[in-house]
Amino acid sequence: MVRFISRVACALVLLTHVQVTDLRAQDAETVWVQIEAQPSLALAEDAIRGYADRLQDVNGFSLGGGWYGIALGPYSREDAGRVLQVLRSEGAIPRDSYIAQPSAFRQQFWPRGGDALNTPAVTGPQGQQVAEEAQTEELAEALAEQLAEDQPTAEPAPQPQQQVQDQVQPVVTPAPQPAPEPEETPAEARRSESLLTREERMQLQVALKWAGFYDSAIDGAFGRGTRGSMAGWQSQNGYEATGVLTTRQRAALLRQYNAILEGLDLQMVTDQTAGIQMVLPMGAVAFDRYEAPFAHYEPTGDIDARVVLISQEGDQKTLFGLYDILQTLEIIPTDGPRERRSDGFTIVGENARIVSHTEVTLQNGRIKGWVLVWPSGDEERRTRLLGEMQKSFERVVGQVMPSAMGADDAQSIDLLSGLEIRKPVMSRSGFYVSDTGHALTTLEAVAQCGRITLDNKVDAEVLAQDETTGIALLKPVDRVAPLGVARFATTAPRLQGEVAAAGYPYEGRLSAPTLNFGRVEELQGLSGETWVERLSISSLSGDAGGPVIDQSGSVIGMLRPASADGRQLPPGVSFAVDSSVLVDLLGKAGLSALAGNPDASLAPEDVNRVGMNVTALVSCWE
Repeated sequence: MVRFISRVACALVLLTHVQVTDLRAQDAETVWVQIEAQPSLALAEDAIRGYADRLQDVNGFSLGGGWYGIALGPYSREDAGRVLQVLRSEGAIPRDSYIAQPSAFRQQFWPRGGDALNTPAVTGPQGQQVAEEAQTEELAEALAEQLAEDQPTAEPAPQPQQQVQDQVQPVVTPAPQPAPEPEETPAEARRSESLLTREERMQLQVALKWAGFYDSAIDGAFGRGTRGSMAGWQSQNGYEATGVLTTRQRAALLRQYNAILEGLDLQMVTDQTAGIQMVLPMGAVAFDRYEAPFAHYEPTGDIDARVVLISQEGDQKTLFGLYDILQTLEIIPTDGPRERRSDGFTIVGENARIVSHTEVTLQNGRIKGWVLVWPSGDEERRTRLLGEMQKSFERVVGQVMPSAMGADDAQSIDLLSGLEIRKPVMSRSGFYVSDTGHALTTLEAVAQCGRITLDNKVDAEVLAQDETTGIALLKPVDRVAPLGVARFATTAPRLQGEVAAAGYPYEGRLSAPTLNFGRVEELQGLSGETWVERLSISSLSGDAGGPVIDQSGSVIGMLRPASADGRQLPPGVSFAVDSSVLVDLLGKAGLSALAGNPDASLAPEDVNRVGMNVTALVSCWE
C-alpha cells in the first residue's frame, strides 16, 4: 500500500509537469499561413481587403524593413497544413504561400486594434486551471486502476450461440445504438477533438454551416472562423462558449443536423440477389419482390417513396439500352438533367408529384445501380437521404440478379419488369404538311398538354389553331424529315366518291396507322356548315385528326372527333373538316400547301401507301 501511495505521488508530480509542458508546447506550436507581402502599408491594406471579403482568419502585420505581410491564423501546425493545402488547391491563395512562425511578425495593422499574436490557436480555458483538472482526472484513473488490480476478476457469463440462418430476402442491418457521450473537461474535449479524422472535422463544419454559424470553406481546419462558429452554437444551445466542442456537444450538433432524417430508419441493406449493399430508408420502404433486372422496395407508410435496385449482366450496348428504356417509365419524369457516360449514367426526373434520381454504372460486365423516387416538395430531406445513399453504395463482388428472376406468366404491355411504362394522357392522329415536320391535327389532341410529341419521338408545340373548326397546326421542336407530306385536293370532293381515312384508332397500341374506306355522303354538316363533309366511314376516337384521302391521293379533309359537336354519332357516320379550311390555316401560319393532282387515279394499295407515309401519332402528356 505504501508503495502504491508513493507511485501515485510521483505520478501526480509527473502529470503536473507533463500537462504544463504540453500547454507551453501548444502555445509554441501556434503558427500562421503567410500568403502575401507588400512594400507599403497602403498596398497591403488594399490587398488585404480582397482576402478578408472571402476568407476567414485574415490578419496583417508589419514585417520590418518597410514590408507588410498578410497571414491567416492563428492555427495549430496540423490545421495550418490543412488550410495551406486546401486553399492552394482551390486557387484562393498564392502558390508560394507558406507556414510562418509568430516571430516573423511585428505590430498588427489589420484588423485595427487586433492582438492576434497573443491569441492561441485553440481558444478556451488555459494554464493552471487546465493542469489542475488534468491532474485530478489522471489521479482518479490511477487510483481506479490500482484498486482494480487488488480485486478478483469475474469471468464473463457465457453467451448463447447466435443461430445463423440463410436469408432469401435482403439482410437489413439495424443501425447501432450509440453509447451515451460522457461529460468532458475542456482539456479532454481538446484531446478527443485531436483524434477526429479530416472527414469528421469537415462534417462538423457542414453541420455548423447548416445551423447558420459558419460561412467559410469546408476544409477540416479549425481556425478562428470555425472556433467562433462553435462558440456561437454553444452559446445558443446553453453551453459555455469555449469554442471547443466536447464529444457530447459534437453529438448534439450532429443530431440536430440529422433530425430531418428521423423516422426514415436509415439502415444498411445487403441484397445478395442483386449484389448491392447500401443505406436505404427502411422506415419508408420495404422489400417487395424481384423482377429482373429490378429489386422493388415499395412504400410502407405516409411517404409515397420507393427504391428500385438495378442488377444485370451486360456490356456498353446493354447499358445504353437500359438508359433509353428507363426514360419511358412512369417513375422517371421527362423533365430534369441527365448524363450518359461510357461506363454509366445519371438521370434526374421531376414533375409536380415526384422527383426521381437514378445512378447506374458498368463494371466488369455487370450493370448495377438504383433509383430513388421521392415526393415533390420535400427537397431538403430528399437531398440529405440521397447523399447517404450515394456514399454508402457498394457492389457485392460476384453477385448479379439472374435474368429470369421473378418471371411469371402474367405480362402486360403497360409494364416493364413490374414498373409502369409512362403513357400519354391521350393520343390522336395527325398528318405531315411540310418536309420539316409541321403537322395538322385535331385541337382536342393538344389542349392543355404539358408536352406534345409526334410519333412518340419528336417534341412539338402549337404554332396555330382554330377554335371554331377544331384544328391545330404543330411545329416540331427539332427539324424532322417525314416519310411523306400531304398534298391537298384543288377541287371539291365528289359525292359518293370513294375515300380512305388514315389514323391510329387504338391511340398508338398498334405501331403503324390503319386505313378505313368509305364514301362522301354530303358536302355540309348536319346544321348546314359548309366547311365540313359528312362521310360514311367507321372511325374510333384515336382516328380523329387523321387525313381523309381521295382516289387521287389528295387530302380532302381532316377527320373530326366523333363527339365534336357534343352529340354522339351513329356507327358508320363521320365528319371531316374541308381541305380549304386546312389550307387557309397553313397560309396564315406562313406555310405553303402542296397541291395534289386531280387527274391521278391510284390503286388501293397506293392510296394505302400515301396514308401510311403522311400520318402521324400525336400524343398529349401531362
